[in-house]
Amino acid sequence: MSPLAIGSLAFCFVFGAACLGMLLHSRLPDGHLSGDSRDAIKLATAIIGTLSALALGLLIASSKRSLDDANIELRTWSARVVLLDRVMAHYGPETKEMRGELRTLVQERLRQITGGYNSPIPVADGLDVEEIQDGLRNLTPGSNAQRWLQTRALQLSGEIAEAHWLRPETESEEFPSLFVAFLVVWLALLFGSFGLLTPRNATVVFTLFICSLSITGALALIIDMDHPYLGFIRVSEGPLVAAIDRLGKP
Repeated sequence: MSPLAIGSLAFCFVFGAACLGMLLHSRLPDGHLSGDSRDAIKLATAIIGTLSALALGLLIASSKRSLDDANIELRTWSARVVLLDRVMAHYGPETKEMRGELRTLVQERLRQITGGYNSPIPVADGLDVEEIQDGLRNLTPGSNAQRWLQTRALQLSGEIAEAHWLRPETESEEFPSLFVAFLVVWLALLFGSFGLLTPRNATVVFTLFICSLSITGALALIIDMDHPYLGFIRVSEGPLVAAIDRLGKP
């Protein structure tokens, strides 16, 4: 489920709870909304509000860390790809085909990143790196320099392949759904109490509508940021574009 769909569903729950609270406000007996009752409701909702704020803070910190880690991974990956290309270029013309495969690999990853949720989750580029590794192993060095370059190229290709298997979490559409579900329930209870304790008029309805839209919109953005290779808030493709410009040069 995309962050926009989660945010829309959360908005329906939160604003729906606020509307339900306003409906109950006009139908409950007066004793249920006396001063003591209001104080008890406010005390309970203050605890829920604190829990919701802490949960949102944890989600923001986790999502920001995912985005930062993805940016670092992509810059490191791009730098290793360029360095691998230069090592193979120094080895000799025997690596021309493998350099072409490496360029195709980078172009494919760029397409997957810019495609976002409309593009399949990248899972096969690690296999492409392994094919390049197989080609490097089959080379027959004719000098000590070529032997060192072959060893260095195998080391770099191994690091690229390893990085591929270390990033499935940040490229997955999965999110801690149970945690988000609890957060939405807390927000619904909070806004339901707001509707219960306030009179029903256009100003209150509009205010609760805007607040519900704001907080569920923020939740959608937080979830989106946790998917740095898929969502609207994603890693910059600048390192890949720069890498493509440098690949294949003599």
